Amino acid sequence: MDPFDLIAILLTLAAAFGFINYRWLRMPSSIALFLEGLALALLAGGLDSLTATLGAGNWLRHLTEQVNLPAILLDGILSLLLYAAAVNEDLGALLTRKWTILALATIGVLLFTGMMGAGLWFIFATVGLPVPLIWCLVLGAAIAPTDPVAVHAILGRLPVPGTLRTVISGESLFNDGVGVVVFTTLLHLATGDGAAGDGAAGGTPAFAVVPAVLDFVKEAFGGGLLGFVCGWVAFQAKRRVDESTLELMISLALVMGTYSLASVLHVSGPIAVVVAGLLIGYTTERHVRSERSRRDLRVVWTMIDSVLNALLFLLVGLEATVVITWTGPALIAAALALPLALLVRLFSLAPALLMHMGRSGKASALAILTWAGLRGGIAVALVLSLPESPYRDPILAVCYAVVAFTILVQGLTLERIGRALYGGRGAETRGGAAETSHGHGSTGAGGA
Repeated sequence: MDPFDLIAILLTLAAAFGFINYRWLRMPSSIALFLEGLALALLAGGLDSLTATLGAGNWLRHLTEQVNLPAILLDGILSLLLYAAAVNEDLGALLTRKWTILALATIGVLLFTGMMGAGLWFIFATVGLPVPLIWCLVLGAAIAPTDPVAVHAILGRLPVPGTLRTVISGESLFNDGVGVVVFTTLLHLATGDGAAGDGAAGGTPAFAVVPAVLDFVKEAFGGGLLGFVCGWVAFQAKRRVDESTLELMISLALVMGTYSLASVLHVSGPIAVVVAGLLIGYTTERHVRSERSRRDLRVVWTMIDSVLNALLFLLVGLEATVVITWTGPALIAAALALPLALLVRLFSLAPALLMHMGRSGKASALAILTWAGLRGGIAVALVLSLPESPYRDPILAVCYAVVAFTILVQGLTLERIGRALYGGRGAETRGGAAETSHGHGSTGAGGA
């Protein structure tokens, strides 16, 4: 299929589904597009089961295969989505909760990966799918980080104190980069690539652990350093001009150049882009001179974010019946994985929350953080990028089930739970904690 035709079809579907949601469904747009894409995939599959003459399922399968979600997301639009989210964050608010966010984005991801991997290993063995432990840990790493795109889709409606919104948002920005690094490290161990040794059979040789840890440190901290340097260079350029078109060009160069350079240097691209975005957002008032420039940049980056968001959630919804093989054991494993993911999320949050949050209100905060653990396209793309193996299909089925549950069930009920726990007092402080405003939409994308 011609690339132009492919883009035209996807944009038309996204616009049509967006219109349906605006007029009748009234859901958060990202969740609605995922649901509508999922419904279209199920409808096409149902039509094919009734009559093969229409070929709707084959057409949809061909469409999604042409897209190649892992390549497009992980090697392209993820950088733009992360930057658009980071540049609108209030860095000052994030710094007030830096230790909580850091603990959740590192210790929380590692704890979730280990506990989820062990639980999935037991589940797969129980249903007759002997997936090795190392591959279960790879799956755990893929779904460990909360998805910043999915989280920001519902965060504006969440009636909780600003400090808690800051923690949720900051965690989703940074644990994504950490999760990708952990996933890559474990995948090397599983496949026997590089210094990981021979782990194809599911083993994890002791001599492979130390190089893997060093690679993790290098990628994570190297990505942060790269993002700071590139962001500083872009800041020096942007503060010397007052032309919105040129400033937008510098922003795009910063995002894509930083992400590409991170790949060359073998450091974390997601972390680098987030750090660069936070730095640019923080210095908005200093390097964007006119209100007109701020407005123009805000409009452009909002449009980029909205369009890419829509396409991503639509594509993830379409993947349901196209690339996933749903067998009886895989369905059972997926159903058992849903409560497991919630329990593991709860236990992985507890240490960081108990250490760093205020004395009162911890139970409510823990409940919200647990239910706000939304997964999205990044988890699906990571698992779709796995090499062919006997374990790929059940791993993909479980991953998709967890993603769908968090988006449709948790995403659609999170606002109601927030009102039940906080009484709709999203602008108030709780437990004596100082209120800080959430940066989404408040710092302005003019710093983009």
